[in-house]
Amino acid sequence: MDIELARANMIESQIRTWDVLDQRVLDLVAVLRREQFVPAERRGLAFADMEIPIGHGEVMLAPKLEARLVQELGLKPTDRVLEIGTGTGYTTALLARLSAHVYSVEIIPEFSAAAAARLAACGITNVTLEQGDGATGWTRHAPYDAILLTGSVPELPEEFGKQLAPGGRLLAVVGREPIMTARLTTCVSPGAFSSQGLFETSIPPLRHARESGRFVF
Repeated sequence: MDIELARANMIESQIRTWDVLDQRVLDLVAVLRREQFVPAERRGLAFADMEIPIGHGEVMLAPKLEARLVQELGLKPTDRVLEIGTGTGYTTALLARLSAHVYSVEIIPEFSAAAAARLAACGITNVTLEQGDGATGWTRHAPYDAILLTGSVPELPEEFGKQLAPGGRLLAVVGREPIMTARLTTCVSPGAFSSQGLFETSIPPLRHARESGRFVF
């Protein structure tokens, strides 16, 4: 397989066509080697338009969705970011390249350890990986300028709002099968939020996601 041709085709035929037009994100996807973050036995699927099984019943999200989620956060170089669900570490790497620091929480210790090795191999040092259950956020380093949930939730736990800095953004896929919506919530002032649905999609649920305590707008 011509890896660079496959990468270019992924960008042009999958990512661009899914309304990922931020040149910073496109340039980053072009140089950050996604195949290095895919489990070795599935590396041939690194550029496929699909979710890739990574063990423990979890998946690596499709390339177009990873890129779109990162784009919609509108990250700035000064942002402090919380990621819930490290997975393979690829989305973590994308976030880290566009922000000041990423705090990434993973419930499966094996994933966190493997992601640490992959990030180090790429020379990415502005990431703090922590192991635990982030289904209602991670107060340890709050407030955050941006929060990304890499698994879906039936409702948005209100705790996440308390962990956003003023102007901070929370991006999560919200709903239940078969209809879910990528929803961007912004803290417009302490205790006040605005929310907008961006696009419909469907991804596996976040472990231990709660059914109550959602935001009300």
